[in-house]
Amino acid sequence: MSLLVGEDLTGGYGGPDILLGCGIAVDKGEIAVVVGPNGAGKSTAMKALFGIVRLRAGTVRLDGEDITSLAPQARVRKGMGFVPQTENVFTSMSVAENLEMGAFLRDDDISGTVAEVYDLFPMLRDKRRQPAGELSGGQRQQVAIGRALMNRPRVLMLDEPTAGVSPIVTQELFKRIIDVARGGVAVLIVEQNARQALELADKGFVLVQGRNRHTDTGAALLANPEVRQAFIGG
Repeated sequence: MSLLVGEDLTGGYGGPDILLGCGIAVDKGEIAVVVGPNGAGKSTAMKALFGIVRLRAGTVRLDGEDITSLAPQARVRKGMGFVPQTENVFTSMSVAENLEMGAFLRDDDISGTVAEVYDLFPMLRDKRRQPAGELSGGQRQQVAIGRALMNRPRVLMLDEPTAGVSPIVTQELFKRIIDVARGGVAVLIVEQNARQALELADKGFVLVQGRNRHTDTGAALLANPEVRQAFIGG
């Protein structure tokens, strides 16, 4: 059984259901990506796993425990970290203060985790006293991911982490995400750039209109003619 599992996810934001029975799962040390066209329900599915979207049907389990009814704060306590696409840093706070905010649930010494985040993202050490609002888009994403890691999550969920980021910075972010997974964290990514996302994915989920259209390894999905034609471009 995977570490995080969402089954038969059905629901939305109060109007017509956006998710229509989709399933997503990711295991420890694994990178899973969710791709698909605009409006497919990718971000909604991730928010449902984190408890932001109320489900009308379906279940979410973390390490075998049913957490479907838990609030997002309770899921963080269980070991889940979520980085939204926008408004994901405290702009008036320094980089160091942002990281400290990520450890608000901890009552132990966080200095070792801060050092690990700085090792993962060396730029953050150099700019630790600078307000996060003065950083570039790619640098802010590093702050947001670093802050999520401060709680030492078992599952890290990233919603469109490369949106608005240059190709060079995108490649660097993906390298760091691979490093996080190699450290034993389950990483789930919603990503618009299907090709690059599937290239680093252990498994991929292609959603179309709230349902699973394809589920396979990243390599197999890249090689699938239908996936390539519809979502990657040849």
